[in-house]
Amino acid sequence: MTQPQSPRPAAERPINPAVHDSAFLKALRGEPASHTPVWFMRQAGRYMPEYRALRAGRSMLDCIRTPELAAEITLQPIKAMPLDAAILFNDILTPLPTMGLDLDFVGGVGPQIANPVSTTADVDRLGVPSTAETMPYTAESIRLLVPELNARGIPLIGFVGAPFTLASYAIEGKGSRNYERTKRFMYAEPAAWERLMGKFEAILADYLTEQVKAGASAVQIFDSWVGALSIYDYRTFVKPATSRLIERVKKLGVPVIYFGTGTTHLLPDMASLGTNIVGADWRLPLDQAWDLLESGQGIQGNLDPLLLQAPWRELRHQTDRILGEAAGRPGHVFNVGHGILPETPQAMVHRLTDYVHEQTQR
Repeated sequence: MTQPQSPRPAAERPINPAVHDSAFLKALRGEPASHTPVWFMRQAGRYMPEYRALRAGRSMLDCIRTPELAAEITLQPIKAMPLDAAILFNDILTPLPTMGLDLDFVGGVGPQIANPVSTTADVDRLGVPSTAETMPYTAESIRLLVPELNARGIPLIGFVGAPFTLASYAIEGKGSRNYERTKRFMYAEPAAWERLMGKFEAILADYLTEQVKAGASAVQIFDSWVGALSIYDYRTFVKPATSRLIERVKKLGVPVIYFGTGTTHLLPDMASLGTNIVGADWRLPLDQAWDLLESGQGIQGNLDPLLLQAPWRELRHQTDRILGEAAGRPGHVFNVGHGILPETPQAMVHRLTDYVHEQTQR
């Protein structure tokens, strides 16, 4: 099976020494760190009053496409809490409009695509433009962020959605529970499906290249909805394009995280793609999930995000359980098993971050 590849030595690509030696990047490289690093998916978002104030009267896409705003939102949780990594304020669906899909984020509803993919002709009409030309604001946001994060010794995570997850949104036109349209298209039009996955593979590889060139020191690939598939369907319809994307990204010389939800049955296949870290949700104990990964591969997770709304005694108890399952092994990144929910008290996120650091000082 494919083994995780170590990122290129720092000497081959410029990186701030404090960032290179951060607990987060050490964990991604499988090295012992001073403590278990902590960051949270959706850590810059609606649970923060500062975010809600900044977003007032502004659309999601406006914030993403305005580098000064995207950089400010990215920094909000870093300034408020002792987190070990920042993740760029962006969205996995950002590339879709550049390909010809009419995307809008509707308040209280979520992403909506007015012209979803429904025919093979729709697939062939999708473009694969240069991300440097169509999404220059992302690289500019990163360039604004890197000096401030370097001064703090904080790495920046760039990210994209995986080909299957973006294809699902493109076909469904919105979020879905059962992915009926996606699966029907996948089964009925395998050649067109392969072309669609190939287009997403190409644009996502290019987009991550631009993020790393601008200064991202690690990347995460969100395959948020791939857990809806059987093992057979994952291996047949998804894994080939995802594998090619990951192989291209690993050549960029930064650590790679691959994440999905509801993927307990897929973890061995996901691990075989050779990323440095595999993200696990809360449905399987962390030690059992880690046992399903490749030798030397790290794990990210795996707190149920709803526990951040539970009484502190329960959150502390379950955090202790997860840390006990990790047993201090190098390669554990503490995170939630999906994203922070809007109703989460910010004080609880801060308290948890401090607690993990205190309990894992080495």
